[in-house]
Amino acid sequence: MVATEQTLATGKQLDLLCINTIRTLAMDGVQQANSGHPGAPMALAPVTYSLWQQFLRYDPADPVWPNRDRFVLSNGHASMLLYAMLYLAQVRGVNPEYERLGDFAVTLDDIKRFRQLDSKTPGHPEYRLTAGVETTTGPLGQGVGNSVGMAIAGRWLAAHFNQSGFEIFDYNIYALCGDGDMMEGVASEAASLAGHLKLSNLCWIYDENHVTLDGLANVSFTEDVGKRFEAYGWNVEHVTDANDLQMLADAYNGFLRTKDRPTLIRVNSHIGYGSPHKQDTSAAHGEPLGEEEVRLVKKSYGWPEDAKFLVPDGVLENFKNGIGKRGGELRQKWETLFADYGKKYPELANQIKRMQQRELPDGWDKNLPTFPADAKGIATRESSGKVLNVVAENVPWLVGGSADLAGSDRTRLKFEGAGDFQAGSYGGRNLHFGVREHGMAAALNGMAVSKIRPFGGTFFNFSDYMRPSVRLAALMEIPTIYVWTHDSIGLGEDGPTHQPIEQLASLRAMPGLMLIRPADANEVVEAWKVIMPLQHEPAALVLSRQAVPTFDRSKYGAASGVAKGAYILADAADGKPEVILMGSGSEVSLCVSAYEQLKAEGIKARVVSMPSWNLFEHQSDEYKAKVLPPDVRARVAVEQAAAFGWSQYVGPSGVVIGMRRFGASAPIKDLQKKFGFTTENVVAAARKALGK
Repeated sequence: MVATEQTLATGKQLDLLCINTIRTLAMDGVQQANSGHPGAPMALAPVTYSLWQQFLRYDPADPVWPNRDRFVLSNGHASMLLYAMLYLAQVRGVNPEYERLGDFAVTLDDIKRFRQLDSKTPGHPEYRLTAGVETTTGPLGQGVGNSVGMAIAGRWLAAHFNQSGFEIFDYNIYALCGDGDMMEGVASEAASLAGHLKLSNLCWIYDENHVTLDGLANVSFTEDVGKRFEAYGWNVEHVTDANDLQMLADAYNGFLRTKDRPTLIRVNSHIGYGSPHKQDTSAAHGEPLGEEEVRLVKKSYGWPEDAKFLVPDGVLENFKNGIGKRGGELRQKWETLFADYGKKYPELANQIKRMQQRELPDGWDKNLPTFPADAKGIATRESSGKVLNVVAENVPWLVGGSADLAGSDRTRLKFEGAGDFQAGSYGGRNLHFGVREHGMAAALNGMAVSKIRPFGGTFFNFSDYMRPSVRLAALMEIPTIYVWTHDSIGLGEDGPTHQPIEQLASLRAMPGLMLIRPADANEVVEAWKVIMPLQHEPAALVLSRQAVPTFDRSKYGAASGVAKGAYILADAADGKPEVILMGSGSEVSLCVSAYEQLKAEGIKARVVSMPSWNLFEHQSDEYKAKVLPPDVRARVAVEQAAAFGWSQYVGPSGVVIGMRRFGASAPIKDLQKKFGFTTENVVAAARKALGK
């Protein structure tokens, strides 16, 4: 009996030693950087320690093991908490090719270089920069939004790949979040969707400390979060003391027992726990404690006051014997199972391996349609829907949906067996995100980092609701696909509330986003050929509601020019134009019409289709000069969007026919006439550029 009590006492002392190591590493890292947030890591050290040491099914030696539990730090300002855990658990590094390396993801030296240039410990955790960081977090609400996509992916992977006796995918997702996350709208959208889908593999751990950067949260936030989540259909657990490891364990076990809904664990903590003077203040949350305060806190922990970045004997060993040993055994058991699975189900095993490397199946582009020349043509949203269905049949892990507009943006997969993803029917390929554009975009990112290939659609104007998540996809370099339709004033009667104007220019300015606005059905096919092989770049297809002519490719340039971003569609007979007409999307047909009229008048013109500026900018100077010869200064750009940005292509003497105000509610032909999108106006602009 005495020995048992002594062992328990020793275990508790070791637990506390490890927890205080996490706290002091966070304090020291923030203090050395003279920048950052020490309070949340100090308060949440026991919460994270209990989860990682006892419950997280994660092998530090293999941080890309496909069936690992995911830990998401949604309150990314507490990044030192995650960095301390990655260091203490001795998580191994991974290179961009997903090969495990010998060195550690985060070393003590990395912690000492917190928030410094080119360090692996930036101010907020960044995916692909630091192994063990499952997703980039910082903008509040994004991490929990991503976690819903991870949970969707987990359920889909299980439904698609698991076989009798082979539970290849059964992982859980834990997301740590705070009051700020709970206030952000994206978190509400995500939580509502997760409750509807009954994602029981999802656990949010809510640090209910009642503190935000402005001070006490009750100046702006007094709702009962627990009741809100019960209304969403979540199981809600409550831990009244963040330092009570037994209470935390009971809550985590409550999540594991809950098989019919996601779980929210409310955890009451005191920010900057252990700080004698700054407890429950925003200062401990948003700035370093100061040297004297750090000494006082360490003294209260029974810590050497002058020791910096101290990791006492026994701490690393404790983590090695905890998460290290348990995670290693679980991973090895899984690898044995997967080896047997590969023998019995080689095709499915091959799919899993390709997904992990973001490779496509052989023949992914077979049977793609070719569209015949047609003066009346077809809306690019229509042709995209046809191509998407062929590609999705060839790529079994291409999964997605729409923000309640699948019929309009043509993102519904209609082939046999596609099915709908719903609670209890998780093998479907069609996701119904509801009118939750931001929640959809955040979930798509969570699916992408889970190695599913996700797509999501809505009207182009409402890309504004998705933008923060789109930006993070570009920052993370993940191949999320956006299908945005109703791309201009061409949608007509719905009016200026629904007509995008500035979105094209705005999204073209975003680094790392592959944006393509195809001019006809065959350019749509080529756009999908560009998008699908992408491994480290999100892509946006911007598509028309109205029909556009399908060009006669025996007469005009080949649509394969899309791969270069811009190409010569029609040219002067001698290849030496007097004027260049350029545009994207539906306006290219206007350029072609004007070209034919100019040609009849004896004016030598060239039409350049420019579906993707960023693709064009990646071409050689020689190619760019071939398409847009510098000596041809008479140039006209035509686009039913803000004119901003076209000056780089038309030059100082060129003309841009674009939108310089919001649109209007009227039939499409009336709008095009009012705003100058007519053949006659393009011809007149060409004459003006020529000085005629």
